[in-house]
Amino acid sequence: MEIREKIATQAGRIKKTAECLAEEDVLCSLAEVADRENYCRPVVNNDSIIKIEAGRHPVVEKMMEQGQFVPNDTYLDLDEDRVSIITGPNMAGKSTYMRQVALIVLMSQIGSFVPASSAVVGVADRIFTRVGASDDLAAGQSTFMVEMSEVAGILENATARSLLVLDEIGRGTSTFDGLSIAWAVIEYISDTGKVGSRTMFATHYHELTELEGKVSGIKNYCIAVKEKGEDIIFLRKIIRGGADGSYGIQVARLAGVPRPVIDRAKEILKELEAADVHKQRARKRKAPFEGQVELFYAVNNEDKTEKEVLDELKNMDISEMTPLESMNVLYRLQQKARKG
Repeated sequence: MEIREKIATQAGRIKKTAECLAEEDVLCSLAEVADRENYCRPVVNNDSIIKIEAGRHPVVEKMMEQGQFVPNDTYLDLDEDRVSIITGPNMAGKSTYMRQVALIVLMSQIGSFVPASSAVVGVADRIFTRVGASDDLAAGQSTFMVEMSEVAGILENATARSLLVLDEIGRGTSTFDGLSIAWAVIEYISDTGKVGSRTMFATHYHELTELEGKVSGIKNYCIAVKEKGEDIIFLRKIIRGGADGSYGIQVARLAGVPRPVIDRAKEILKELEAADVHKQRARKRKAPFEGQVELFYAVNNEDKTEKEVLDELKNMDISEMTPLESMNVLYRLQQKARKG
């Protein structure tokens, strides 16, 4: 009892001492790791540029059981390199690359050395991420609903000084819906009058690579892949340009999916590609408006409902809509098309 009373009278000193020891422990740990892993001292300033040379993921590089971690460069600013659209197959390293950039920015701003050969970091007021898949069954929310809620929160709160890391936006719904949402989100983010944040956006929607050259501030990047017969080799290197394909079947094969399933998947893929070629030829005969990117096409010109949906889409000004308004319109048009 006496000991407790004496300690209680010194509680303030004990708490202050514990805080100082904890801070010293963190700083010593950061210093030890920086020295052991050959981290560099970043330059942190109030400019808009994030320039990282030979950046690495501080955790993944230590967890690799074989091989060597492949470092990558990064350049983002608030001018012509605001948004990086990153394509490439699953398992190639898109998520690791984006997360390492976010971690390097975060580590720089807490005063740590960082895993890179050099780094210049323009301060980010906040780092927003939308990676991975999750749901909230107790609240009755699907994976897609959770994803859209998080995206809505990001678009509502991000500023031009923020850093956004978005992975596979729109994958939880149908292809056209997901592509449309991802397209609209990128346009909204890249617009300096609305968000204008420095952004890394990983996607399997290769159609989004068409935005480079059409929307200012967007650049295409992909993960380099080398094909060797039926196999693919992930080179883990970020290069300029869009990916040639998703290599989904090759990845499934590497993951151990049974051979009969892989062979059947190849047959179905050939059938779908042949059907797509036929549709593309039909689209060319329609002579679309010059400069217009066509995302939706009527299968039957005599179908009144589809014509109404297409007419509404053509006359729609997406640039003036909020992301939530865009999703509501898409949902309404989808229901109308299904009923028709």
